[in-house]
Amino acid sequence: MGAVAALDLFSLNSHIGEEEAMVRDTARQFVERRIKPEIADWYERAETPVRELALELGELGVLGMHLEGYGCAGASATAYGLVCTELEAGDSGIRSLVSVQGSLAMFAIWRWGSDEHKQEWLPRMARGEAIGCFGLTEPDCGSDPAAMRTNARRDGDDWVLNGSKMWITNAPVADVAVVWAQTEEHGKGRGIRGFVVPTNTPGFSAPAIHKKMSLRASSTGELVMDNVRLPASAMLPEAVGLRGPLECLNEARFGISFGALGAARDCLEATIEYAGQRQVFGRSLASFQLTQTKLADMTLELGKGMLLALHLGALKDRHELRPEQISLGKLNSVRESIAIARECRTVLGAAGITLEFPVMRHANNLESVLTYEGTSEVHQLMIGQALTGTSAFR
Repeated sequence: MGAVAALDLFSLNSHIGEEEAMVRDTARQFVERRIKPEIADWYERAETPVRELALELGELGVLGMHLEGYGCAGASATAYGLVCTELEAGDSGIRSLVSVQGSLAMFAIWRWGSDEHKQEWLPRMARGEAIGCFGLTEPDCGSDPAAMRTNARRDGDDWVLNGSKMWITNAPVADVAVVWAQTEEHGKGRGIRGFVVPTNTPGFSAPAIHKKMSLRASSTGELVMDNVRLPASAMLPEAVGLRGPLECLNEARFGISFGALGAARDCLEATIEYAGQRQVFGRSLASFQLTQTKLADMTLELGKGMLLALHLGALKDRHELRPEQISLGKLNSVRESIAIARECRTVLGAAGITLEFPVMRHANNLESVLTYEGTSEVHQLMIGQALTGTSAFR
């Protein structure tokens, strides 16, 4: 009896259209050719050619691929999710680059921006000629964005931004930042609004964050705004209150529901191959019952995660996906993926801690994915609120 690939046991292609499969396969080939041969070195050095990769990803057509118009592909949500799976099989940092560009920065402009914003930025961002970042998280305000301190005040016809953001993917290399700030608008009370901020604006800086143990192949930084003066037209006209950034986050969380499983799949595939070659007590490690039990359990959780992600993709393509359902996907996919990565490390033994294998790199990356775009606890509470009708956040 011949061996089969783990996910082939689930016949997932029956849930995937022909065009979606072609897009997935194209992304997989790109990762095999461009990312996997280099990623260990990029990770070890914490240096990734982000601008070069952005252009290549733009040529591949995956930046903002699920958006319509302005040079975007208008692909299905499921196709976008499958691309996230393949990119994260390369590295979470590569998927983060695409996710932040397309699902946060580009989506914010596409969904909430003016025609001027869209025409100025989206075509260039889709081609990878301009890189975007998304400034929501602050040093003291992660899970509670309503408590942000960054503020925008009116000064004549202009807005003046002050404050800082933290843990911002793409920040050190970005050409444009979508920044969320507290405002005091005339007679309307206090509210959160979004601003499109070119990063060459005086008073704006984005120092890189170094000495990371996770997402080392991702460019991460702060956003610092010191009396950044913007014209009135810089405000996203359609985004009022927290609904704006939260809707953007849901786009990114959907991609993570698929993406994290790519990291788990890469770990599992590497582990199965290793176990088949590693000799212990005169026989292959793969022939031991305990090893096969671990592989079977991990395959089951990976397959269940993919089935849930594909179901969520189908719901999103029918415009029926609800935020609490996205929480189901993000919570399950990341939680199970990090458990798979850790279990794979036990099969590889000491070899599992080296960059010769992808397992520890994926495990370290998933520690960040576990808490960004909403911690596991936040998603548990969102699900709990849906179940009980009662919010436990305040």
